[in-house]
Amino acid sequence: QVQLVESGGGSVQSGGSLRLSCAVSGDTYSSYCMGWFRQAPGKEREGVAFITSRGTARYADSVRGRFTISRDNAKDTLYLQMNSLRPEDTAMYYCAAGPLRCSLLPSDYDYWGQGTQVTVSS
Repeated sequence: QVQLVESGGGSVQSGGSLRLSCAVSGDTYSSYCMGWFRQAPGKEREGVAFITSRGTARYADSVRGRFTISRDNAKDTLYLQMNSLRPEDTAMYYCAAGPLRCSLLPSDYDYWGQGTQVTVSS
């Protein structure tokens, strides 16, 4: 079992930055694929970025070049640095963990946090 708790969300103006954190506890976190997802009202949950156990990262086209995912296995924490934020980035952001496949598909992840809200105003 893995427990995930997100923090760092908030309200910012367009062009601003936020850093999300996800504290991980439980099972062998360092061997898991970790991902960030988001869901806006009335929309499906979408993958934002993932990072493998070895540190390889992949991003959705909509955030590439603006967001950076990272992990600190010693601190059992996952991060998402979000720069140049846009109103369309407004959503609930979730971190997720999966022991097998790394992808931007929510169905590939077994464990989820409760989410943290990000609101970007124009």
